[in-house]
Amino acid sequence: MALFTKFGRVKRMHIISQQGNNFLQAPWAGGITLVVCVVIAMLLANLEATAEFYHKFLHMELGLSIGGELFPEKMSVEKFVNDALMVVFFFTVGLEIRREMSHGELSTPKKAILPIVAALGGMLAPAAIYTCFNYGTETIGGWGIPTATDIAFAIGIMSLLGNRVPLSLKVFLTALAVADDLGAIIVIALFYGETPNMLLLGIALLIMVGIYFMRRMGEFRMLAYLIPAFVVWTLFYYSGVHATISGVAMAMLIPTTPRYSRSYYLHKADIIEKGIRDAELIEDRNKAEEARLYQIHRMKQISDGAESMSHRVEHMLMPYVNFLIMPIFALVNAGVHIDSLSYFNIFEYSPEIGSIGMGIFFGLVVGKPLGISLFSYLAVKLGIAERPQGATWAMLVAVACLGGIGFTMSIFVDNLAFDAATHIDFINKGKISILMASTCAALLGSLLIIMNSKKTNK
Repeated sequence: MALFTKFGRVKRMHIISQQGNNFLQAPWAGGITLVVCVVIAMLLANLEATAEFYHKFLHMELGLSIGGELFPEKMSVEKFVNDALMVVFFFTVGLEIRREMSHGELSTPKKAILPIVAALGGMLAPAAIYTCFNYGTETIGGWGIPTATDIAFAIGIMSLLGNRVPLSLKVFLTALAVADDLGAIIVIALFYGETPNMLLLGIALLIMVGIYFMRRMGEFRMLAYLIPAFVVWTLFYYSGVHATISGVAMAMLIPTTPRYSRSYYLHKADIIEKGIRDAELIEDRNKAEEARLYQIHRMKQISDGAESMSHRVEHMLMPYVNFLIMPIFALVNAGVHIDSLSYFNIFEYSPEIGSIGMGIFFGLVVGKPLGISLFSYLAVKLGIAERPQGATWAMLVAVACLGGIGFTMSIFVDNLAFDAATHIDFINKGKISILMASTCAALLGSLLIIMNSKKTNK
């Protein structure tokens, strides 16, 4: 009986482990995790028992002395998350962009033109709408907040909607979100950094040039890229250019070609397979097992060499980004302390400070789908791009509404747009507006997709 009980316990543990792996691999899992973390952050920031500790913890200064300060500028927990941990997020974004540009939906002009043009429209229209509500006021600096799309949420919702969304539009929105991320990175680099220290920035650029030539010479050891990456991040951080840009820049330098060619891999795999078969013929079982394990180890080495470093690093980091770094970012940045319900009155307007709420809300909910749809339509009508195969214009507009989910990038830009010391109310109002607009965009996009899919089926 004890044996059966133990077997049942092991079987249940295996099932739970398998279910956990299935959850982590689901495209919607990252979005669900972020939503949970947003709710937790809001509770921590507003419950009487936790609010004080939560805000003190975020502003707690980090320091580590080994003959000197590790963080000379007294980096707080919040700043560490936004300026250090988020570098890893931007690094994976850079790897995604590089992959799409190398052999994905942005690899040829014909493939890239529609999502790039659509992404451009999806940035210009929200920025213009925000500017209309805030022109000539002290809140005009937040124009970049509604220009970004959260790829994790958008793809997660599309996966939940299943086959209601044509495959061509799923590819279109994914490529658009990648191009949109690239645009957001350019906006951050050009408009939301400090006046750079050209000496430090120049040293960083020289190191990156050295890494480029190192890659051209055939260097494939990961450590040879990771150590310079940390040095480049440090130089960017103190140069005044936002440190997360270093993550994207370094991602562009990671090799995208494998060490071994396909033909070399197949040739070696055949030899190793023969070695495994020969090992089975050895009479001494211990020697046979040793020979078999040796061949398996060789197979692992040759398989690693047949996969590009860029692809390997991206897949290695993605679970940590989706289920550790992004949830921590949400816990740190989504906790807005709400003194009164007036915080939710995002539609108020003042001639002196404009309306951050309306600029962000209408920028994401109206500007994003309008810009994406209009620029896509013009690109197709001018003959420079083709409409996604099997997709109607109505369905494209519906999918474009999901582009209004701005969460991660929008909150990140919101933190950069205003000085926390003097305009914390602007930052908090922006976060509330982003959460409300992203929720409306998700619901509107989902509803329109369901309605259009029913019409198509009829």
